[in-house]
Amino acid sequence: MTNQLTLRPADECRYDALALGEVMLRLDPGEFRIRTARNFTAWEGGGEYNVVRGLSRVFGQRAGVVTALVDDEVGHLIESMILAGGVDASLIHWAPSDGVGRTVRNGLNFTERGYGVRGAKGVSDRGNTAVSQLTPDEVDFDHIFGDLGVRWLHTGGIFAALSEQSAATTLAALKAAKKHGTIVSYDLNYRPSLWKSIGGQARAQEVNGELARYVDVMIGNEEDFTAALGFEIEGVDEHLTALPIEGFSRMIEQVAAEYPNFQVIATTLRAVHSASDNDWSALAWSPTSGLVQAADRKHLEILDRVGGGDSFASGIAYGLISGEDLQTAVEYGAAHGALAMTTPGDTTMATKAEVLKLAGGGSARVDR
Repeated sequence: MTNQLTLRPADECRYDALALGEVMLRLDPGEFRIRTARNFTAWEGGGEYNVVRGLSRVFGQRAGVVTALVDDEVGHLIESMILAGGVDASLIHWAPSDGVGRTVRNGLNFTERGYGVRGAKGVSDRGNTAVSQLTPDEVDFDHIFGDLGVRWLHTGGIFAALSEQSAATTLAALKAAKKHGTIVSYDLNYRPSLWKSIGGQARAQEVNGELARYVDVMIGNEEDFTAALGFEIEGVDEHLTALPIEGFSRMIEQVAAEYPNFQVIATTLRAVHSASDNDWSALAWSPTSGLVQAADRKHLEILDRVGGGDSFASGIAYGLISGEDLQTAVEYGAAHGALAMTTPGDTTMATKAEVLKLAGGGSARVDR
């Protein structure tokens, strides 16, 4: 059974996929701790951007990003990384530099990978960033979605949490996307640190609940649906040492009843044995397919877990954009997320051939 999403014709659109969100400079200490490192590897990354980068670099889709950067050397470093990822940068809003970052700056994200009993740790430095100050009237969304044309928009709860302006800009984008027939995917991506000073979980549920009314494909994990939308999932233990599939199934039924506009609901399933040993799977639901589950990969070995969920989102989006059935799409997503966590950095280093091979049951034997 093919999926029921109706996308705009490709020949009417400049972009197959567009992201709205912040792109930060990730500083990676490798095998060291942030507090002990003397050298860092620089990557670009951002919850929304990572998805379209995967769609571009891995799956060959025409991708772009709506974001804002400071017009300085760091901003243009991030721009060069975006371009290297095959993502169109022409929709970047450039904010004038004040010289010292007093009023506007580019976001930094220090992330250590974790290993064994030591979990991964992220320290964001993203206050007063250019994109958090981006307002709806600074982006001509009708031009982007109407004149240029976009088949798929991806955004999420990280960008919406950056500021009141970000929430308003997200809402304007979603309304324009729906007006012009663009499919909207949204990753709840609940981050307590982002909501802490602007109303906490209650504000997160208020903002995400309003935005969810304009979403076609809703993505999240067990914490996201609970914290960002207020749905309880039965059977989740504190340490996530088991995958509560029955609990997720009942939760998805409740979510679908509350948000009848959701054409697909997708969630990753992760049981954490250690930072480098996770069980990994995923579920997806649609009114026509019902509930489907991806392959359940026990004791997946992980090098860098950051970005695994974003790569899941890009894999399932690619499957749906390509007209695959939901079972195939969720297998693409779970396989892509698994592969992305075997390499460093937020963004995927997988190939389409590797994703399709793993999704089809392929092994890790050497290819020669």
